[in-house]
Amino acid sequence: MEKFTTLTGIAAPLPMVNVDTDQIIPKQFLKTIKRTGLGRHLFAPMRYDAEGAENPDFVLNREPYRDAGIIVAGANFGCGSSREHAPWALLDFGVRCVIAPSFADIFFNNCFKNGILAIALDAAVVERLLDAIGDGAHATLTVDLDKQAITAPDGGVLRFEVDAFRKHCLLNGLDEIGLTLQQEDEIAAFEAAQREVQPWLYGAGA
Repeated sequence: MEKFTTLTGIAAPLPMVNVDTDQIIPKQFLKTIKRTGLGRHLFAPMRYDAEGAENPDFVLNREPYRDAGIIVAGANFGCGSSREHAPWALLDFGVRCVIAPSFADIFFNNCFKNGILAIALDAAVVERLLDAIGDGAHATLTVDLDKQAITAPDGGVLRFEVDAFRKHCLLNGLDEIGLTLQQEDEIAAFEAAQREVQPWLYGAGA
């Protein structure tokens, strides 16, 4: 998993509440278990028309938001059915941070497991950010995970909270596999000892 330290990037405003996972990545694109290639289908119901042409009114089809690395959204972002493809699609598009007043729990957890920083801020603060980035001329935010700070377009600094363990994992690029591999020596020692007393678990005598 790629480390998350400091991100400076275009922030796309998505001032909608209850954006669900089927809007983030529709069910017809869930057949793959690959994490790549999903970015083209991100927000497909809003991003494209029935013929597959771009909807010029959707934010990610407009400059400078085509290159957004941050999304600022409405409350309850990521609600609906559980699908890890939702953060995969965001990540494949290039989004590393989502800011909203609140998130659905499963989506929130899946973001951190896949290297995306999900930040919950007071609704009034999110509204101010949406206003600041809305015209496109001043749409750049800087997110500093170590300092837990967001620098707004006007230079103002907003503080945010993040769980210490999740922060550690993002800063060090540790997903669940990476965390497990940190205990590789202990795992090997356990398996060696277990092999001595329970050899049948390892195929001995079969």
